[in-house]
Amino acid sequence: MSHAKLKSKVCVVCLRLFNWRKKWRKDWEQVKYCSKRCAGQKNRAINTEPDKERA
Repeated sequence: MSHAKLKSKVCVVCLRLFNWRKKWRKDWEQVKYCSKRCAGQKNRAINTEPDKERA
């Protein structure tokens, strides 16, 4: 598969675009981080869900 046809996501920590990898083929829907480094810094993740307490 060419690089242009690969699925992409945005990392919730660094906000960089990252592409599908073969090692993620079974759980692509659950992948949130582009690297182990970002997964280790998940407390820095940008809040993407609306704050329910403010409403």
